[in-house]
Amino acid sequence: MAEKKLTGRIAREKIRLMEVPRPPVGAVERYRALGDCTGVVCDTMDELGIPLGAVGASVLKPTMPGTIMVGPALTLRNILQRIDPLAGARDHVNKMAEFECHNLATPGDVLVIDGVPSVSNIGGNSAQTGKRQGEVGAIVHGGIRDISHQRTVGYPIWASDITPVTGKWRIEAAEINGPVMIGGVQVHPGDLVIADDTGVCFIPRDRIMDVLEAAEARATSETTRVKAIDSGLSVPDVLHAGS
Repeated sequence: MAEKKLTGRIAREKIRLMEVPRPPVGAVERYRALGDCTGVVCDTMDELGIPLGAVGASVLKPTMPGTIMVGPALTLRNILQRIDPLAGARDHVNKMAEFECHNLATPGDVLVIDGVPSVSNIGGNSAQTGKRQGEVGAIVHGGIRDISHQRTVGYPIWASDITPVTGKWRIEAAEINGPVMIGGVQVHPGDLVIADDTGVCFIPRDRIMDVLEAAEARATSETTRVKAIDSGLSVPDVLHAGS
Protein backbone atom coordinates (compact mmCIF):
# COMPACT_ATOMS: atom_id res chain seq x y z
CA MET A 1 0.00 0.00 0.00
CA ALA A 2 1.34 3.44 -0.92
CA GLU A 3 2.33 5.67 2.01
CA LYS A 4 -0.04 8.53 2.78
CA LYS A 5 0.72 11.83 1.05
CA LEU A 6 2.14 14.28 3.58
CA THR A 7 1.70 18.03 3.91
CA GLY A 8 5.43 18.77 4.05
CA ARG A 9 5.11 20.88 7.21
CA ILE A 10 7.53 18.57 9.04
CA ALA A 11 10.31 16.32 7.76
CA ARG A 12 9.28 12.69 7.31
CA GLU A 13 12.04 11.49 9.63
CA LYS A 14 10.47 13.49 12.46
CA ILE A 15 7.28 11.40 12.25
CA ARG A 16 7.94 8.41 14.50
CA LEU A 17 4.72 6.53 13.66
CA MET A 18 2.35 7.02 10.75
CA GLU A 19 -0.56 5.61 12.78
CA VAL A 20 -0.97 5.25 16.53
CA PRO A 21 -1.76 1.84 18.11
CA ARG A 22 -5.48 1.23 18.56
CA PRO A 23 -7.07 0.45 21.93
CA PRO A 24 -8.73 -2.95 22.44
CA VAL A 25 -12.15 -3.24 20.81
CA GLY A 26 -14.88 -1.87 23.05
CA ALA A 27 -12.51 -0.31 25.59
CA VAL A 28 -13.32 3.30 24.69
CA GLU A 29 -17.06 2.80 25.12
CA ARG A 30 -16.58 1.02 28.44
CA TYR A 31 -14.39 3.81 29.79
CA ARG A 32 -16.96 6.41 28.74
CA ALA A 33 -19.61 4.49 30.72
CA LEU A 34 -17.70 4.80 34.01
CA GLY A 35 -19.43 8.05 35.00
CA ASP A 36 -16.93 10.29 36.83
CA CYS A 37 -14.21 8.87 34.61
CA THR A 38 -11.04 10.58 35.75
CA GLY A 39 -11.64 10.19 39.48
CA VAL A 40 -12.38 6.47 39.15
CA VAL A 41 -9.44 5.92 36.80
CA CYS A 42 -7.00 7.90 38.95
CA ASP A 43 -7.92 5.91 42.08
CA THR A 44 -7.64 2.67 40.15
CA MET A 45 -4.19 3.49 38.80
CA ASP A 46 -3.02 4.25 42.35
CA GLU A 47 -4.31 0.89 43.57
CA LEU A 48 -2.62 -0.94 40.70
CA GLY A 49 0.70 0.76 41.41
CA ILE A 50 0.79 2.69 38.15
CA PRO A 51 2.69 6.02 38.47
CA LEU A 52 0.43 9.06 38.60
CA GLY A 53 -0.85 9.87 35.13
CA ALA A 54 -3.30 12.66 35.89
CA VAL A 55 -3.40 16.43 35.34
CA GLY A 56 -6.15 18.46 36.97
CA ALA A 57 -8.63 20.74 35.22
CA SER A 58 -7.12 23.70 37.07
CA VAL A 59 -4.09 23.17 34.79
CA LEU A 60 -5.72 21.74 31.64
CA LYS A 61 -9.00 23.63 31.42
CA PRO A 62 -11.84 22.21 29.27
CA THR A 63 -13.25 24.52 26.60
CA MET A 64 -16.52 22.53 26.49
CA PRO A 65 -17.54 21.71 30.08
CA GLY A 66 -19.73 18.64 30.44
CA THR A 67 -17.80 16.71 27.79
CA ILE A 68 -16.25 13.29 28.39
CA MET A 69 -13.47 12.45 25.95
CA VAL A 70 -11.78 9.06 25.54
CA GLY A 71 -9.36 7.98 22.82
CA PRO A 72 -5.77 7.02 21.95
CA ALA A 73 -3.13 9.73 21.93
CA LEU A 74 -1.74 11.09 18.66
CA THR A 75 1.20 13.16 19.90
CA LEU A 76 2.89 16.36 18.72
CA ARG A 77 5.83 18.16 20.32
CA ASN A 78 6.25 21.86 19.54
CA ILE A 79 9.13 24.24 20.29
CA LEU A 80 9.68 27.96 19.76
CA GLN A 81 11.04 29.08 16.40
CA ARG A 82 14.33 30.88 16.88
CA ILE A 83 13.45 33.83 14.69
CA ASP A 84 11.93 37.28 15.17
CA PRO A 85 8.17 36.57 14.90
CA LEU A 86 7.55 39.83 13.04
CA ALA A 87 10.16 38.85 10.45
CA GLY A 88 8.51 35.43 10.32
CA ALA A 89 5.11 37.02 9.74
CA ARG A 90 6.52 39.19 6.98
CA ASP A 91 8.13 36.17 5.29
CA HIS A 92 5.28 33.74 6.14
CA VAL A 93 7.61 31.29 7.90
CA ASN A 94 5.08 28.76 9.18
CA LYS A 95 6.58 25.59 10.68
CA MET A 96 3.54 24.36 12.61
CA ALA A 97 2.50 20.78 11.87
CA GLU A 98 -0.76 20.08 13.67
CA PHE A 99 -2.34 19.84 10.19
CA GLU A 100 0.04 16.95 9.51
CA CYS A 101 -1.35 15.30 12.63
CA HIS A 102 -4.88 15.78 11.28
CA ASN A 103 -3.68 14.27 8.00
CA LEU A 104 -2.40 11.17 9.84
CA ALA A 105 -5.33 10.85 12.27
CA THR A 106 -7.46 7.75 12.55
CA PRO A 107 -11.08 8.36 13.65
CA GLY A 108 -11.26 8.31 17.44
CA ASP A 109 -7.79 9.78 18.04
CA VAL A 110 -7.08 12.49 20.62
CA LEU A 111 -4.47 15.03 19.50
CA VAL A 112 -2.05 15.54 22.43
CA ILE A 113 0.23 18.56 22.04
CA ASP A 114 3.27 19.27 24.18
CA GLY A 115 3.09 22.89 23.18
CA VAL A 116 4.39 26.40 23.67
CA PRO A 117 2.79 28.63 26.32
CA SER A 118 1.30 32.07 25.64
CA VAL A 119 0.88 31.46 21.88
CA SER A 120 -1.67 29.37 19.99
CA ASN A 121 -0.73 25.78 19.15
CA ILE A 122 -4.12 25.13 17.50
CA GLY A 123 -6.84 27.45 16.22
CA GLY A 124 -10.32 27.26 14.77
CA ASN A 125 -9.62 26.09 11.23
CA SER A 126 -7.25 23.47 12.55
CA ALA A 127 -9.82 22.24 15.08
CA GLN A 128 -12.45 22.04 12.34
CA THR A 129 -10.06 19.97 10.21
CA GLY A 130 -9.35 17.66 13.14
CA LYS A 131 -13.08 17.22 13.70
CA ARG A 132 -13.59 16.39 10.02
CA GLN A 133 -10.82 13.80 10.19
CA GLY A 134 -12.58 12.04 13.06
CA GLU A 135 -10.53 13.23 16.03
CA VAL A 136 -12.58 13.44 19.22
CA GLY A 137 -10.68 16.47 20.54
CA ALA A 138 -7.31 17.59 21.87
CA ILE A 139 -5.15 18.07 24.94
CA VAL A 140 -2.77 21.04 24.70
CA HIS A 141 -0.14 21.87 27.28
CA GLY A 142 0.26 25.35 25.86
CA GLY A 143 -1.87 28.01 24.22
CA ILE A 144 -4.93 27.73 21.99
CA ARG A 145 -7.27 30.26 20.39
CA ASP A 146 -10.54 30.64 18.43
CA ILE A 147 -12.55 29.04 21.22
CA SER A 148 -15.92 29.97 19.73
CA HIS A 149 -15.02 28.30 16.41
CA GLN A 150 -13.88 25.15 18.22
CA ARG A 151 -17.12 24.99 20.21
CA THR A 152 -19.22 25.58 17.11
CA VAL A 153 -17.71 22.57 15.33
CA GLY A 154 -17.81 20.45 18.50
CA TYR A 155 -14.08 19.93 18.98
CA PRO A 156 -13.34 19.97 22.74
CA ILE A 157 -9.90 20.94 23.98
CA TRP A 158 -8.29 20.82 27.42
CA ALA A 159 -5.58 23.50 27.43
CA SER A 160 -3.29 25.34 29.83
CA ASP A 161 -3.44 28.73 28.03
CA ILE A 162 -5.93 30.68 25.93
CA THR A 163 -4.57 33.54 23.84
CA PRO A 164 -5.22 35.39 20.57
CA VAL A 165 -1.48 35.32 19.71
CA THR A 166 -0.79 33.13 16.68
CA GLY A 167 1.84 30.42 16.71
CA LYS A 168 2.28 30.50 12.93
CA TRP A 169 5.63 32.31 13.01
CA ARG A 170 6.48 31.50 16.61
CA ILE A 171 6.22 27.69 16.78
CA GLU A 172 8.15 24.89 15.11
CA ALA A 173 7.03 21.26 15.17
CA ALA A 174 9.81 19.08 16.58
CA GLU A 175 8.26 15.62 16.35
CA ILE A 176 5.02 13.73 15.68
CA ASN A 177 4.11 10.49 17.49
CA GLY A 178 7.04 10.47 19.85
CA PRO A 179 6.89 10.76 23.65
CA VAL A 180 5.63 14.09 25.03
CA MET A 181 5.39 15.66 28.49
CA ILE A 182 1.98 16.97 29.54
CA GLY A 183 1.83 18.59 32.97
CA GLY A 184 4.68 16.43 34.20
CA VAL A 185 3.21 13.20 32.77
CA GLN A 186 5.01 11.38 29.95
CA VAL A 187 2.58 10.34 27.23
CA HIS A 188 3.31 7.96 24.34
CA PRO A 189 1.32 7.54 21.13
CA GLY A 190 -1.47 5.06 21.71
CA ASP A 191 -1.74 5.73 25.44
CA LEU A 192 -5.41 6.14 26.33
CA VAL A 193 -6.60 9.66 27.13
CA ILE A 194 -9.53 10.10 29.54
CA ALA A 195 -10.78 13.68 30.04
CA ASP A 196 -13.74 15.26 31.80
CA ASP A 197 -14.55 18.32 33.92
CA THR A 198 -12.21 17.15 36.70
CA GLY A 199 -9.09 16.76 34.57
CA VAL A 200 -7.19 14.40 32.30
CA CYS A 201 -5.80 10.89 32.86
CA PHE A 202 -3.30 9.14 30.62
CA ILE A 203 -3.29 5.32 30.79
CA PRO A 204 -0.23 3.49 29.40
CA ARG A 205 -1.36 1.52 26.38
CA ASP A 206 -0.18 -1.80 27.84
CA ARG A 207 -2.34 -1.27 30.96
CA ILE A 208 -5.61 -0.23 29.30
CA MET A 209 -7.54 -3.41 30.01
CA ASP A 210 -6.40 -4.15 33.56
CA VAL A 211 -7.14 -0.54 34.55
CA LEU A 212 -10.53 -0.81 32.85
CA GLU A 213 -11.57 -4.01 34.60
CA ALA A 214 -10.57 -2.69 38.03
CA ALA A 215 -12.18 0.70 37.31
CA GLU A 216 -15.47 -0.96 36.38
CA ALA A 217 -15.51 -2.80 39.71
CA ARG A 218 -14.78 0.46 41.54
CA ALA A 219 -17.50 2.30 39.60
CA THR A 220 -20.02 -0.40 40.61
CA SER A 221 -19.10 0.11 44.28
CA GLU A 222 -19.45 3.88 43.88
CA THR A 223 -22.94 3.42 42.40
CA THR A 224 -23.93 1.27 45.37
CA ARG A 225 -22.66 3.95 47.76
CA VAL A 226 -24.56 6.71 45.94
CA LYS A 227 -27.77 4.69 46.24
CA ALA A 228 -27.07 4.19 49.93
CA ILE A 229 -26.71 7.96 50.43
CA ASP A 230 -29.99 8.57 48.60
CA SER A 231 -31.75 5.88 50.66
CA GLY A 232 -31.13 7.69 53.93
CA LEU A 233 -28.71 5.21 55.48
CA SER A 234 -26.69 6.46 58.43
CA VAL A 235 -23.23 7.86 57.67
CA PRO A 236 -21.42 4.83 59.20
CA ASP A 237 -23.53 2.48 57.08
CA VAL A 238 -22.92 4.57 53.97
CA LEU A 239 -19.18 4.24 54.52
CA HIS A 240 -19.50 0.44 54.41
CA ALA A 241 -21.87 0.32 51.44
CA GLY A 242 -20.28 -1.05 48.30
CA SER A 243 -17.13 -2.21 50.10
